Amino acid sequence: MDALLGALADPARRRLVRLLAERPRPVGVLAQLAGARQPQTTKHLQTLERAGIVTSQRTGQRRIYALQAAPLRDLAAELNRLADTADQAGGPRATYDRYGLSLRAERFAAEGPGWADGRLFGFHRSLPGRPELVWRHLTEASLLARWWTPDDLRVSELVFEARPGGRIVQEYRDAEDADGSGPVAGRAAGVVEDVRHGERLGYRLSPVLPDGRIAFTAHVALGLRPTAAGTDLDVHWRIADSTVDSADFIAGIEIGFGQSLDKLVAALAADPHGTDGTDSTDTRSAQ
Repeated sequence: MDALLGALADPARRRLVRLLAERPRPVGVLAQLAGARQPQTTKHLQTLERAGIVTSQRTGQRRIYALQAAPLRDLAAELNRLADTADQAGGPRATYDRYGLSLRAERFAAEGPGWADGRLFGFHRSLPGRPELVWRHLTEASLLARWWTPDDLRVSELVFEARPGGRIVQEYRDAEDADGSGPVAGRAAGVVEDVRHGERLGYRLSPVLPDGRIAFTAHVALGLRPTAAGTDLDVHWRIADSTVDSADFIAGIEIGFGQSLDKLVAALAADPHGTDGTDSTDTRSAQ
């Protein structure tokens, strides 16, 4: 495939391919039609032949070249597979485009300090687990780390002290940065404010800008309610202390936290009875 792409990278060789797609032709005619010198045309044809794109045979004093369709069909099929992967409905590219629209809108709206104060975001999920298990996933750092980021990120450091006044520290990196050699993608810090075991959890959390300033503060309230099938979870965000630099963060709340909650649903579905062996006493940090 590399040889094929390399051979087709030159515009002059692509012109010869187009001419040969019409019918087999001798070198001299190809040179005339392409407006090129015959020695240079011969070199281009030899490159295409080594790549398997054309074949040739000598007839008397002439060498006739013909196009090989199969390699081009293979290339087209591979390119179509790549395009189909990129364009899959609801896939990463669709999320990228959706975030781009939100990003442009929020940057346009961010005219000064406090521009997003009072903004509300609401989320609801029906979870396949009893409230006690859901509570563990909301408050134990080792379980939080499994879901508390969007799809393209991973938690690299986490402190969550599930008591009033308890600290929250969240650091995250690119999901594919397995060894932590890349830059930190983001960091947030906060404080737990309201704890009613198995029923209600409230905290404030502030993303931190690269220069150490706070981008904004999110006041987050989570409510749990038992159902016949598991637990209903309602989450409410309220934005305060928003700066102009918070636009990029706020643009991603709906998409990013929605993805996080979907990961929580998947984690609970994979272990609905809490049989993963996680030590429930480890509620401070996970890396």
